[in-house]
Amino acid sequence: MYGYDQSAGAGQGYASAPPPPQHQAPGGYGEQPLYPEPSPPSLADAVRAFTTGSMSAEDFQQVFSTSKVYCPRGEGPGFLALHNTQQPVIPMFTSLKELRRYAGKESKYFVITGAEVLDLLPTGYGFVLDMEGEHRMVFDAKAVEQMVDFAMRRMYG
Repeated sequence: MYGYDQSAGAGQGYASAPPPPQHQAPGGYGEQPLYPEPSPPSLADAVRAFTTGSMSAEDFQQVFSTSKVYCPRGEGPGFLALHNTQQPVIPMFTSLKELRRYAGKESKYFVITGAEVLDLLPTGYGFVLDMEGEHRMVFDAKAVEQMVDFAMRRMYG
């Protein structure tokens, strides 16, 4: 990360900015910004931040909606649901590694975005992110409805 001296202890000073590139084309073409936009947090980072209270629900949902979500699948199309819970939930994972931890190395899966999850999830179902992970998150059917409502307000005002 630009500007931060990673060898310093937590909370200690900042390093100087990196030097500008030596061979830049005049006129702006090919120039790189001195401080590029930070990349958004990964879904796994967002899960950790949200479960520890350092990320708001709105910020989490924004990351979730644009992130890839890994879903185990059966022989037919669609989500696999767990019905041995209070409400039926769909297991989903923030990474292929997390999915493999739950379902095994040879498991079948598909990948969609969080926004597609909210669009395709059957009514009355919730989902659980990273069932076997350190920061497991469960969203019941009511939480999913709230996420859909929030997404609709953001999209359509």
